[in-house]
Amino acid sequence: MKNRMLRSTLVMMLSLAVMTACTTNGGNQPENGQNDPPQPPQPTETNTNTGEVGDEVTLRYAVWDANQANGLRVMADEFEAANAGIKIDIEVVGWSDYWTMLEAGATGGSLPDVFWMHSNEIYRYASNGMLMNLNTYIESSDQVDLSKFPQGIVDIYNFQGNQYGVPKDFDTIGLWYNKTLFDEAGVGYPDESWTWDDLYDAAKALTKDGVYGILAPLHNQEGYYNFVYQNGGTIITDDKQSGYDDPKTIEALEYYVRFVREGLSPEVYGDAERAEAIQNGLAAMGFFGSWNLSGFTANNFMAEHFDVAVLPKQERQASIYNGLAHAIAHNTEHPEEAWTFTEYLGSKEGQERHAELGIAISAYEGAADLWVSSNDTFNVKAFVDMVAYGVIRPYSNTTIVWEDRAYESLRAAFTGDVDVEEAASNAASAMNQILAEE
Repeated sequence: MKNRMLRSTLVMMLSLAVMTACTTNGGNQPENGQNDPPQPPQPTETNTNTGEVGDEVTLRYAVWDANQANGLRVMADEFEAANAGIKIDIEVVGWSDYWTMLEAGATGGSLPDVFWMHSNEIYRYASNGMLMNLNTYIESSDQVDLSKFPQGIVDIYNFQGNQYGVPKDFDTIGLWYNKTLFDEAGVGYPDESWTWDDLYDAAKALTKDGVYGILAPLHNQEGYYNFVYQNGGTIITDDKQSGYDDPKTIEALEYYVRFVREGLSPEVYGDAERAEAIQNGLAAMGFFGSWNLSGFTANNFMAEHFDVAVLPKQERQASIYNGLAHAIAHNTEHPEEAWTFTEYLGSKEGQERHAELGIAISAYEGAADLWVSSNDTFNVKAFVDMVAYGVIRPYSNTTIVWEDRAYESLRAAFTGDVDVEEAASNAASAMNQILAEE
């Protein structure tokens, strides 16, 4: 009966989400005492070295990044070799379709056994009882030590004192630049000394012969969020109010939108469009997260012409960072096996292997250095260097809803239909209305 009520709640929330945002949306916070998260089954003794976990089972492991799939397959194969009773079926589903798939699985009772979870979505799934409470498993584990992960990432996946995800990785945003075009224009490569003025001057010098100097897309994490915090602004305050109407935030947005208004950047909105623009030589510079590394390394044009540097600074240095986690479905038919796999992924051994294979920057303490050593094509140390002044990706219980509404408001500034201050004010009003309902 409880599961039926939980699913009904989620169905109603998902219906509301479709009416209030363009993409996968967050749910409203339940009243105290409602939708208490289900308790996990007690761990039992298993032999993870020999795979003595009963009959052979196949776990569905869902991810959204095809660039990471090859490395994850290597890890899954090695895990299977050490755990003969467990097989891993990796399901790769693109970002937008991924959340549609999870929604369908949550309402239809067919969630993957283990899957990636994001800060935008953790509240919705945890508050509606769709994720397994991992407290007991973590407390009993001699392999998963949450103190070895960044506290900010651990906290994202903790809801009402219960842990619903084991950190997988973290990421920062870098400034990718075309060395060939810089050399031809006589512009020095970006480094840690670059300011906003340096970035603007370089974009002007590099905009010629049908090539834009920079990509300044309507994108938060890989775009204007970084500039907001570099300028001393904010997206969301400590008391859960919008920061879009903060003068420092508006000033940063005006600087960022200026690239588009002056023709130094094309109007870019879609992720695929951004990747194609940089990989096809349409722009000399662009902002992309560390998770793009494997795809860029495999691209011959990028490997030959590009490198990456830390972001420029204004009042301060800042790069948005975030981290994913591995979650387990509340109703998995194989809780012990699912935990065994998740435990491996979050162990020192698994995290170091994750880094060695260059999959993403492992979240485990000290493993980032192995990720840096895994790639000699680009200056990937820049991504790790920015962790020292990283800013956690802004979030609340309804992040996905107010982010979409902010995009709707800010798009008018990018197209030139309204000025930046008006667009930011509209974004703040929409965001505060949503935050007030959490």
